[in-house]
Amino acid sequence: MPQLSRRGLLKTGAAAGLLSVTGLPLRAQTRGGTLRLGLAGANTSDSWDGRTHSDTYMIVTAYGAVFDCLTEIAANGELVGELATGWESTPDAKTWTFDLRQGVTFHNGQPFTADDVIASLKLHLDEDAKSAARPIVAPITEMKKLSDHQVQFTLEAGNADFPFLMSDYHLLMYPHQNVEEAIAKGIGTGLYKVESFDPGVRTLLSRVDGHYKDGKAGWFDQVEVIAINDGSARMTALMTGQVDAVNNVEFQVEPLLKANPNLALNEVTGNQHYTFPMLTDLSPMDNLKVRQALKHAVRREEMVEKILLGHGAVANDHPIGPANQYYHADLEQNDYDPEKSKALLKEAGLDGLSIDLSVSEAAFAGAIDAGLLYQASAKDCGIDINVVQEPADGYWSNVWIKKPWCASYWSGRVTEDWMFTLGYETGAAWNDTHWQNDRFQTLLKDARAELDSDKRRDMYHEMQALCSKEGATAIPMYANFVDGYNTKLGHPEVVGNVFDLDSNRICERWWMA
Repeated sequence: MPQLSRRGLLKTGAAAGLLSVTGLPLRAQTRGGTLRLGLAGANTSDSWDGRTHSDTYMIVTAYGAVFDCLTEIAANGELVGELATGWESTPDAKTWTFDLRQGVTFHNGQPFTADDVIASLKLHLDEDAKSAARPIVAPITEMKKLSDHQVQFTLEAGNADFPFLMSDYHLLMYPHQNVEEAIAKGIGTGLYKVESFDPGVRTLLSRVDGHYKDGKAGWFDQVEVIAINDGSARMTALMTGQVDAVNNVEFQVEPLLKANPNLALNEVTGNQHYTFPMLTDLSPMDNLKVRQALKHAVRREEMVEKILLGHGAVANDHPIGPANQYYHADLEQNDYDPEKSKALLKEAGLDGLSIDLSVSEAAFAGAIDAGLLYQASAKDCGIDINVVQEPADGYWSNVWIKKPWCASYWSGRVTEDWMFTLGYETGAAWNDTHWQNDRFQTLLKDARAELDSDKRRDMYHEMQALCSKEGATAIPMYANFVDGYNTKLGHPEVVGNVFDLDSNRICERWWMA
């Protein structure tokens, strides 16, 4: 089988939504300067262990600067090699052979080889690590070193998307001789090496000389990443020139940003969605009728209008976004319906419902207000939602997948299997509802190995319907990625839409104009 490229439909759809809204003229790349980022998503427990990464601060810093993966999603949606230069599979997509880039060294001078790939991937099989990427690595039944620069993977079943999965931001490559030291100090093969790291506060990186990406990426001499979890403080830092770029722009201050000639917005449409996951192993969320009642108790259009200020679209309680190839656009919508919600509660044996909803701005910008809107719309449905405001620091370790019902978000993934495997497969570390459905799990495995596109579409459509009607996550809206930046920064014409900040690759792809 020839090496795969991104499918035409997604490539076309992604490219249509990737252009910057600024309309600023493009400028040639220049080397030099310091990029100062003010980012949300930082925690005092942050580390260089890719298995633990879950939010923007560490993903941008580790995946987007210090470390590399085997493959990378280019800004236009194509799959390209990073530490791999090529790959091919057997006709059943069960055995994959990757050619590795030669002449690459880690920041400590050790050469990159197949041994590093095998050791790095095996880290995710450690049960104690609770890696979110374990569902990606676990189906590999054998990892074989064919030579120093060629490695072969045998899967338990065919997976047409396997090369895409190797770009997952958890799957960072470490030197096999001293993995623990590399995790402790941040020793990777990326364009930038670690000068200092104060978890949850600040990180300073410097450009690596003689890097294999020279002339193609990595234009800054230094990168300073500052933790600014508070949205208002982040916007102030950008507007006062303390930082050059921020993620998660607060839409309320958009007019102020647009009025400043030195600032600009970059907005792209991807698969990001804001969610309210319910733990199905706790009462009353273990009752399907209760979950359905809650899904019909939210005014989705109101959330898009008031929380996103129009920077997004109504979602339908499944995680596949409009930029995915097999997005089910014709699926019957779960609408706001108080009478239906009340009827569902009665079917569950309840005259009404009183329930806590944990929220924090750490979940997504506007999460507290979204919770209050949910509270207001649910009253007419016989549902009393008590909005509990949780601290931002530690939200992902103390609230998410801990409290029965909370606010959360997903950036989405490039392929349907990738998204479903990480967040919806039984036993996955990031299955944040613990939802289990036998039919869904069968379809997940069958679609993963199916090479016929029409058959895969039918399977993924059914899986989206199952999530929407029987799943345990209320997903009211898709949210565009909106970043703010100083116009002294230059960027490519096409900006990635897999994650925010140019698919978390701003340190590599942007430059000082």
